[in-house]
Amino acid sequence: MSISLASVLAFMSGCGTNEKAAMTGEDTKAKKQEAKQNVSVPVKDYTFDTAGNMFAYTEFELSGEPMVEALGLDLDVLDAAKVDQPTVFDYTAGIESYEYSEEAMYEVVEKSGLGLHMIHAPMIKQLAQKAGKKENEMLAQRFIELANAAGHKPDEIPRNMYPTFIEYSKGDPHYIQPVDTSKFADGENGTYIPKYQVDFKTLRWDRDKMDKTLVPAAYGSVFLKQALWASDFLGAMHTIDTEEEVEPKTDKDDENPNIAFGGDSTDGLQGLIMSEQMWNKAAYIRDSLFYNPQTGKLGKAEGASYDPKKQLVYLPHAIAVTENGDKEYTAATSLEVKDPRSLLQDQWLMLWALSEYFGMTDQREANANTNPAFRAVYDGKPFPAAPKQNIDNRADNDIRSDDPYSINRDLLLQIFKNIQMMHWNDKEGVFIAEHDGKQQGMHMDTFDAAYAMEALRIFQRAFDGLPVGYASGDDAKGLETKEGKAALDMIRKQADFIISKMIDEKGLVANGWTVGKGKDADAPTLKAQTGAIRGLTAAFLATKDPKYREAARKIYAAMDKYMWDDKVKAYKTSGDQYEYDAVVAGGVSGALRMGIASLHNIETDKEKIPALDRKTIISRYVDFYDRVIDGPALDQGMQTSEFWDTGDFYKEGDKSGNTDGDNVPQIQAGHGKYGIAPVLVPVEVKSK
Repeated sequence: MSISLASVLAFMSGCGTNEKAAMTGEDTKAKKQEAKQNVSVPVKDYTFDTAGNMFAYTEFELSGEPMVEALGLDLDVLDAAKVDQPTVFDYTAGIESYEYSEEAMYEVVEKSGLGLHMIHAPMIKQLAQKAGKKENEMLAQRFIELANAAGHKPDEIPRNMYPTFIEYSKGDPHYIQPVDTSKFADGENGTYIPKYQVDFKTLRWDRDKMDKTLVPAAYGSVFLKQALWASDFLGAMHTIDTEEEVEPKTDKDDENPNIAFGGDSTDGLQGLIMSEQMWNKAAYIRDSLFYNPQTGKLGKAEGASYDPKKQLVYLPHAIAVTENGDKEYTAATSLEVKDPRSLLQDQWLMLWALSEYFGMTDQREANANTNPAFRAVYDGKPFPAAPKQNIDNRADNDIRSDDPYSINRDLLLQIFKNIQMMHWNDKEGVFIAEHDGKQQGMHMDTFDAAYAMEALRIFQRAFDGLPVGYASGDDAKGLETKEGKAALDMIRKQADFIISKMIDEKGLVANGWTVGKGKDADAPTLKAQTGAIRGLTAAFLATKDPKYREAARKIYAAMDKYMWDDKVKAYKTSGDQYEYDAVVAGGVSGALRMGIASLHNIETDKEKIPALDRKTIISRYVDFYDRVIDGPALDQGMQTSEFWDTGDFYKEGDKSGNTDGDNVPQIQAGHGKYGIAPVLVPVEVKSK
């Protein structure tokens, strides 16, 4: 067992030279050049689904640079200008998957306007009131403070940002005016930096086409993206004079006048801006968005002292926002609960996000594993530290506080308790999909139950003081809290239920289960398979029990056997259909990463499964991105557009709108009169 576990977890810490030949994907370039005339991948709908996109891009991020670096790739060899180098797989993962993920997040939280403006954020208001300043002055002051803390020139902060502190559920990603692609500055090798990269004024979306609803899965998935990227950006420090990355030794290193936050000044600034957004988002959620079904009113979370057995107070599925009419600095004038149900999807996405954020903000004295760079960010400057009562080894002396750690802890514990009380059926050993505020439903959705296992895995690690983020596979000595033990117990029971009750004679997992009736009768979907693979692998990583890895391997093999179409180069999503939305795409990305990272054939496996040969999995990964995400033509595929970071450079005199010659246009060049943001839209793969 120790040999097997060490081998499959090699992904998390890098692999030896004997593994590298199996991971480079040298044979995939020829496959990518195959003629694509046999399929089309038309767009079905241009509605931007925030929850689906940000979930998918979370999986894309984790299936990007962190994965290829752990597999042994030197990230310095990756170059957006060198398409498909050093291999197709390396480029697809390290450049495309990773950078698509980052840019889509910025589109939502800094450019589009898809939410409420930071000027009206709760902590900005509080700081402004204390300082006797207007909110816009305080926000500007905070951005300057953050820029200085990152060693970034304040006058080089992007102009005309639309920073949001909470985001809406849906929108239309088409731009509403010509994108300013005029030259701002010369680049390298005949390229130039377009003005829109430093001035976001022309990148707004149509406010009249936004679904102005606050859905926990939507703002929670944005929160998750921000937490993962911020932890990546702020996990190191750098010298101001040379921009050289340095590993912090203590949480006082930033007191050196030549040391600043972030791996470089740009990463540091973005990491701190996202931290500012998360602080305000968490405060707004805690103090405004919790619902009491007994009174029918919105209010505050109770936090660490919350007892759901006395009275449920939870995040409802949908809250409608009435805006103040100001399109540039939008505020909410009123909130109205439109759907009071608690949905498991909402809760697990919030739990995952808050757990990642907890790993950054954790200041507990008993936790020896927090990165000193994170401690420095939250020691009072630039963000307030937690009061001593909230970070000692006692719970009976805790106080309510507005620092990031205390706010996040309040949210994390209340949502965890609500998942236990409202969505966990201990008798059956399953997570139930919904609760109406009075009673628990009867149906378990396989995908959501499985991802709840992953969210609980991250929760257990965060609350027990173990590394999360990109290091969520690292071993360390944890605090072994009662909450962590409860999370592990639920993970085990749900995993055992899937293994014993949900798998059919083909080895595929049913889409769901109804208490008292049994498995769903409809044909198993790709979504259910990817979820089960992700959840069972999470159970294996959390418990170290190899039976969960073996179960995930068998489901993966069945999925590959019955759902992969080698002619179309894509998985069937249901029956003979190939209909992909962002959630399904994210599930595929996650399942393939689990295959590459933890489920692939290793020396100690008794059965070597052909589908789990690492080269085979890598070929599926490349085909998936090439066919479904990028598509076979400029107006096809899920990824609507791209720019600098994925190789579509701007060159004077080049009007092609596609300088890298791939199948994804520049943002101003496709899918509409003025172009479209670089996001994911639903598609259907059709065989000609």
